[in-house]
Amino acid sequence: MFTHALQAVVCLSEEKIAAQVDNLKKAFGWSDADVRIAISKHPLLLTRSSDILRRRSEFLISEVGLEPAYIAHRPAMICYSLEGRLKPRYYVVKFLKENGLLDRDRSYYYAFQMTEKVFLEKFICPHSEAAPHLAEDYAAACRGELTTRFIFS
Repeated sequence: MFTHALQAVVCLSEEKIAAQVDNLKKAFGWSDADVRIAISKHPLLLTRSSDILRRRSEFLISEVGLEPAYIAHRPAMICYSLEGRLKPRYYVVKFLKENGLLDRDRSYYYAFQMTEKVFLEKFICPHSEAAPHLAEDYAAACRGELTTRFIFS
């Protein structure tokens, strides 16, 4: 983590770090304590653009429904690809929950943080009979194509 912290601050001036802290507060509604927690766990947040932070916060808070403090304690998810990882996995987990194929208490972060291979083993393969199009729909979502089965009311 120390090398990540060095990498994050070596190219940033004190003013840029302060501006990035303000961006994090605005984007996620975080307090100073939340920002300290998030940066201490994932210093590379300081290198993310305002647009990336805004888009991730809109998705994680507004669509997924995660609390800002929850995100601050799991900041790595902010750096995951929105289109290639967060959205497709969210759609799969939501689909499984809404169709009674997955425990409603299963966290989205659990699905976001695992490797692709483990995600497929835990969330796609076990449901191949009950949801035969799930693998196809997930692959399409990873390509940015939203199938009708992943449109929720």
